[in-house]
Amino acid sequence: MLRKIIEINEDLCTGCGLCIPGCAEGALAIIDGKARIVRDMYCDGLGACIGHCPEGALTIVEREAEAFDEAAAMEYVRRMGGVAPAHPGAGGCPSAQVQTITPCAQANVPASQAGTLSHWPVQIRLVPPHAPFLHNARLLIVGDCCPVATPAFHSEFLPGRVVLVGCPKFDDAPSYVERLAAIFQHNPIADITVLEMEVPCCAGMSRIVSQALRTSGADIPWRTVVVGRDGSTSERVQEKTLL
Repeated sequence: MLRKIIEINEDLCTGCGLCIPGCAEGALAIIDGKARIVRDMYCDGLGACIGHCPEGALTIVEREAEAFDEAAAMEYVRRMGGVAPAHPGAGGCPSAQVQTITPCAQANVPASQAGTLSHWPVQIRLVPPHAPFLHNARLLIVGDCCPVATPAFHSEFLPGRVVLVGCPKFDDAPSYVERLAAIFQHNPIADITVLEMEVPCCAGMSRIVSQALRTSGADIPWRTVVVGRDGSTSERVQEKTLL
């Protein structure tokens, strides 16, 4: 079938292995000193690995390839030890290793100040659409400046929600749309809260979510909370007609 898939420029690839942990499906491996696709059916074509390559050797192309087989990819990852294989000696990077976290308070820390993060990773481009913590999730999709400006981020917005973080100004918005649309298609999502700053560039997050919902065809209730630079918040409920 003709579909999107990762392509590796061997002239640019140095075999550093930094891309390997960025592929939660285990599609990449270092073979003969170069990053290579283990098998086309393991690559979802969403490109979470691209941002990890310091040489720009990874791109997304459209070519004839086996259809992505999520079940086969996850079985391969399981056989490799439960996480995508890392390059030996490269140190690996935990940023793309899917984890469910049980929040707990440190000793002598009041319960009101305990962490409420329930999972890892949190960056939109690193969260695989099949991550187990997405099933029946209440999503909190956040412009990455918001936690800094929101005093009640951990106490009011994060508890009970799966947070996905990104920057609609500096990151690749079309890739966000693709990744979120895949998340919406693969999982029963309970609802979505978008947290964005009052500054114009951050308003792109709502547009990205709206477009991803249209692309996926999912009917998910969602709202946007706008954060002022003074920490104030105001809410607007998105109408289904936007979808």
